Amino acid sequence: MVASEAAPLVKTGGLADVVGALPRALRELGHDVAIVLPRYGSISLDGAVRRWDNLPVHLGPHSFSCSLWEKQVSGTRVFLVDCPYLFDRTGGIYGHADDHLRFAAFCHGALGVLRYLFNAHVLHLHDWQAALCGAYLRTRYELDPLFAPVKLVYTIHNLDYQGRFGGWATGELNLDARLMQPDCLEYYGDVSLMKAGIYFADAVTTVSPRYAQEIQTPEFGSGLDGFLRVHAHKLTGTLNGCDYTEWDPRHDPHLARAYSPEDLTGKLDCKLDLLFSLGLHEENRERPVLGMVTRLAHQKGVDLFMPIAAEVLEQDDVCLAVVGSGEPSYENFIRQLAASFPGRVSGHIGFNNALAHKVEAGADLFLMPSRFEPCGLNQMYSLRYGTVPVVRATGGLEDTIDGDTGFKFWGYEPRDFLAAIRSALQEFRHAPDAWRLRMLTGMGRDFSWDASARTYSRLYDHLW
Repeated sequence: MVASEAAPLVKTGGLADVVGALPRALRELGHDVAIVLPRYGSISLDGAVRRWDNLPVHLGPHSFSCSLWEKQVSGTRVFLVDCPYLFDRTGGIYGHADDHLRFAAFCHGALGVLRYLFNAHVLHLHDWQAALCGAYLRTRYELDPLFAPVKLVYTIHNLDYQGRFGGWATGELNLDARLMQPDCLEYYGDVSLMKAGIYFADAVTTVSPRYAQEIQTPEFGSGLDGFLRVHAHKLTGTLNGCDYTEWDPRHDPHLARAYSPEDLTGKLDCKLDLLFSLGLHEENRERPVLGMVTRLAHQKGVDLFMPIAAEVLEQDDVCLAVVGSGEPSYENFIRQLAASFPGRVSGHIGFNNALAHKVEAGADLFLMPSRFEPCGLNQMYSLRYGTVPVVRATGGLEDTIDGDTGFKFWGYEPRDFLAAIRSALQEFRHAPDAWRLRMLTGMGRDFSWDASARTYSRLYDHLW
């Protein structure tokens, strides 16, 4: 597994959860799995062993020297590509002007691991940051007998993030100029590293079956839908799994009280604890609590919620708990909403893992009105916690939520979202037996990593 992040070492989103959990599930099926990551300054080398020193990386006029470290994390071998000049930085792990060089050097380091330390049969690459492994393997090293048998799997976690850089970057990335064609790496004059991952892979996967279909359409294809249709013969979708060792109300240490389908009484205690933690009025215990844990971004459908939020709060008499961060305009909207409805709305701007768990357990409904959703994990967490999801039927939300477990809407209009919320509130208030059955049905659904790992295992075996 080659990726730019993996829990618990470094995480900015769902990619880290996948790369952290999938290797463990594959090991249980008998695979020997290792992860390769950049060694960001935030990743401690305590307990790590330096396995290779002074690995040279030449990129155009630039030269770097990398070290390769190995450490055990939750029973999985993790190799760290260490180049402090490139990766020991402040200001986040992405968004630097030389990201093309940083992750090209990382890919060279990953191939160093493949050559010297872990002779893998399959190289599984995740998102654009790892995509150049495939390009280098199939061009610069295509005649190398060590690398010739290696199969490439490339997973698209979010097609919106394509790793696009100006055409000038091809020289610095040591890419053959002949690759700068529309049917290969070129994208309207730029170079797209995502296209490199897709083009050179033996198999391409997405993180849900529905998303694999959607990205072949203009609406969801982010300009690559035609390119993906050409490569559709090797494109499949495998639903991400859910890590129930962390997300399960039976043993969640962040909750005020454990609960289960057999005994739901603890969920009310969790609701009261959520209200207390957020400084919301205790009388809200009688109101439905709507929860959102999300990036405050256009993709997540915040723009659908903005026009209807005040109406829902005023007319439907609910309480709202939001945890997230993102675009300043959306953050300000949440702050203003909390100021307009003191004691009934809480907006925690920023990531807080403990509070995210409390929202999943303490809310009655969980809102996910995504414009698109490659997979989504929070709707799976919500099901396990007996918190009924209200979602837009797209991507992994469509694949995981059905009429027995949640409420869905299809159009991308505020009134569509409002109608779904009100359908859920109607059942919550007036059909308690149906609501309880819906909760229990959702809590019984199993989206563990075992099924996903078996699908990937069959894919690896098929390629090899």
